[in-house]
Amino acid sequence: MEYGSIEREIQVDAPPEVVFEVVSSPEHIKEWWSDDADFEASPGGVGELVWGDREHVFPMRVVSAEPPRLFSFRWVYPDGEFNESAASLLVTFELIPSGAGTLVRLTETGFREMGWEAAKLEQMYSEHIAGWDTFVPQLGEYAERLVSER
Repeated sequence: MEYGSIEREIQVDAPPEVVFEVVSSPEHIKEWWSDDADFEASPGGVGELVWGDREHVFPMRVVSAEPPRLFSFRWVYPDGEFNESAASLLVTFELIPSGAGTLVRLTETGFREMGWEAAKLEQMYSEHIAGWDTFVPQLGEYAERLVSER
């Protein structure tokens, strides 16, 4: 296996403006992905994604925020601390209008660049695949539920 990138696509019955909110707003992210989130959704915004009762806290930095078509951020920094010059993983949500809805293309890259030894690289890559296989469908369900509630 190459461990280069993870790519997922999902068709969501919600307009790109709603899906952009869902992938870029801490209040929405904690409804479908992390247990808590705190960051400013503009380029350079620094914050954190939290799972459990702060058992797993991941610093993150927003790279790109171009409503309603693109949102990306870096996370999984070495030693669990934000470091602008350190290797990190890059998550990108590309939102493409498709009929009355949105095609969401998620890409996560940077695994090989992290410098992990082979077993750790394989473990992290596998964990992220399993995570996105769970959370991408939840993203779609949540966005569609938001549209139906409005």
